[in-house]
Amino acid sequence: MHYVKIYGCAALMLLSAIAVRAQHRVTLKYLLNKVDQKAPALIADSAAIATRQAQAMEIRGNWLPNLKLNYQTDIGTNNNTAGPYFGFGIIPSNSRGVRAESNTSAVLTNLGIVALDWEIYNFGAYAAQNNVASSDIAVEQNLFQQSKYKLQAYTIGNYLQLMRLQDYLTIQSRNIERNQQIRRSIQSLAKSGIRPGVDTSIAEAELSKARLTYIELDNQLKQTQLQLAAVSGLPYQSIVPDTLAETRLISQTNVPQLMVADTANHPIINYYRSIVQNSRQKEELVKKQYNPKILLEAAAWGRGSSIDGNDHFNDLSSGFGFDRNNYLVGVGVSYNLFDLRRKQLKLRTQKTATDYAIKKLDEQKSLLALGVSQADVELNTAKQRLVEIPNQLRAANAGYRQKLSLYKNGLTDIIELNAALNILYRAETDYAQARFIYTSALFQKAVTVNQVNYILNLFN
Repeated sequence: MHYVKIYGCAALMLLSAIAVRAQHRVTLKYLLNKVDQKAPALIADSAAIATRQAQAMEIRGNWLPNLKLNYQTDIGTNNNTAGPYFGFGIIPSNSRGVRAESNTSAVLTNLGIVALDWEIYNFGAYAAQNNVASSDIAVEQNLFQQSKYKLQAYTIGNYLQLMRLQDYLTIQSRNIERNQQIRRSIQSLAKSGIRPGVDTSIAEAELSKARLTYIELDNQLKQTQLQLAAVSGLPYQSIVPDTLAETRLISQTNVPQLMVADTANHPIINYYRSIVQNSRQKEELVKKQYNPKILLEAAAWGRGSSIDGNDHFNDLSSGFGFDRNNYLVGVGVSYNLFDLRRKQLKLRTQKTATDYAIKKLDEQKSLLALGVSQADVELNTAKQRLVEIPNQLRAANAGYRQKLSLYKNGLTDIIELNAALNILYRAETDYAQARFIYTSALFQKAVTVNQVNYILNLFN
């Protein structure tokens, strides 16, 4: 009675541990949500969108006028001579007519200017700049969605790989148990003299090989967990896949036929469409930026000088303060005739870029269509494999049980028993691989046709 209580408590503890572990399994939908929130690549791409938005705000400010405040006080000579020259931007201004003789006396002047220049109209160039900036944002946003789409496919692939490895570990655990069972039988038969001692060594070798395989599979599983942890921010030990979801998905036999390609909102197609649109907006900008410009110019200024109206060089301190005040307002038109040729050349270059973008869009549409066809072929093959492989598994299991019974009764040797065991092991791994290939093909089609959410609702 005491032993019954002990074993009962142990069983309850084991069931509790299994229940807790099942509660902590990570569903694919939950994992994808974490990836959307925590993936470093997506965080970086979202920052790139913010940069484009800031640039668009900056471009919207191009229409603002320039209103400059200037003041200067200068001391020097006022000694002009007649004759024209080009300023080259380095010859200072020196106003007044030419005197009969040279005079190098010092003069103090001061000048204050308020100047306005405003490109008030440029025949659509401002609007074209804003449209390009908006399409730049759209390209960056669609690039973000494409990165999210590819990362989603990467996460799904690794999650399915994790389920496959989990199945392999379960199979390998059963394989170890069978080898241990065989070893116990051999040890019992060897002690009674029915079997030679060498069979024990062979059984030990097979058991060790099974354990080494388990260690290698466990390492592969942890490496896959680490890859998922890097993009999801979850502790890698906590990423335990829900293997029962795979069975639920496989049971949905009509899923492939219900998935309809969503090319209108496909992230890859949208990205290349936005590039085409962006290039066309740049064409419009090229057409507009070389148009004439209508300018508003205005200025008001005051001047003071130590030279009076009778050309007397007075004390320098008399140069402070404004003696004369002026203003000037004007509207002008500016156009460079050679911009016609520049526009033609630049527009030709941009049209070439647009044509390239259109061809890339067509290429992606073809690749998506090919991907759908390949996924359909793979799905059909995987279905046929799933129908056939249970026959292999049943036959292999029956063969192993027969060989084990014959061996225990001394009617066959260890070599044939190990061969039957390996056939059973291969059949179990083939079945797990067939399940993995089917779910991978199903998700590959879902990713290609942009219907991942539809599968996720069935998968979780």
